[in-house]
Amino acid sequence: MAYRVAVVGATGAVGREILKTLAERNFPASEVIALASGRSTGADVSFGDKQVLKVRNLDSFDFAGTDIGLFSPGASVSAVHAPRAAAAGCVVIDNTSQFRMDADVPLVVPEVNPQDLRHFAKRNIVANPNCSTIQMVVALKPLHDEFKIRRVVVSTYQSVSGAGKEGMDELFNHTKSSFVYEQSAPEQFTKEIAFNCIPHIDKFMDDGSTKEEWKMVVETKKILDPNIAVHATCVRVPVFIGHGEAVNVEFENPATAGEARAILREADGVEVVDVREDGGYVTNIECAGEDAVFVSRIRKDPTVAHGLSFWCVSDNLRKGAALNAVQIAETMIAMNLLVKKAA
Repeated sequence: MAYRVAVVGATGAVGREILKTLAERNFPASEVIALASGRSTGADVSFGDKQVLKVRNLDSFDFAGTDIGLFSPGASVSAVHAPRAAAAGCVVIDNTSQFRMDADVPLVVPEVNPQDLRHFAKRNIVANPNCSTIQMVVALKPLHDEFKIRRVVVSTYQSVSGAGKEGMDELFNHTKSSFVYEQSAPEQFTKEIAFNCIPHIDKFMDDGSTKEEWKMVVETKKILDPNIAVHATCVRVPVFIGHGEAVNVEFENPATAGEARAILREADGVEVVDVREDGGYVTNIECAGEDAVFVSRIRKDPTVAHGLSFWCVSDNLRKGAALNAVQIAETMIAMNLLVKKAA
């Protein structure tokens, strides 16, 4: 069975990664359609090593007969076009923040809560979680199953690609300016990003947290367990691709570092690289282009009865966005939730 697939936001960083991922994984597509705003209509985007797709205009596209829509155009655009696609019978997998916390829209990481996909038909929309949430819950799920998590405290070290191509361009330009003793005004970020860390992602909320931190809290509860207490501090760092996270976990039941290491080695989507020597861990830039969530530095937290800490990194454009969306579609096919064959 082959499916007609539309990639919405095809000219953006995540959209291009979705096209790349579909080709790499030989997704069963009878046709792949690249969609973007009117200003990108007619542009070329690569699909695999040999194919080039012409970008079509999202505003005028008729989704009738399209089986799957992989959306990453920005929340305001998804708010308009995702329901339109869903009403036409296209199953929307949306990578924006628009629908994540809607009670009747599943928020899914396939390694964590694939069973929630059975509820997609209420809106014909599935939401892809925030990139920083995805990699954390992939690592937390097998530990929660074994030891039951009570509380998580996480500090993130998030790459500029989380702010799109414009964020990557700003890091490049700021870095270049610093070497010639010039100053470039920040535009995508609130302060200069080159050789700096900015503890501010998205807007501030009334309680002093940022919206990125709020997302990690509420999304983890929705995906994993509403009873888990989560506290996050999200920081933008001068790395092009790859998010890092320092995660501290308190469990209800006794848990040793050795037990956690063994469990994570067997977990879907996780690779453990944890050697207590120089370089015996994975860093942000080393995970770029990789599919896995890499976990390192698993150790006991002696300040609580049942506590562990670990470091995890993942490519935020792949597992944090494009790959997770494609895996959702693959999982829906495997669960016989997508049964309509494209004409």
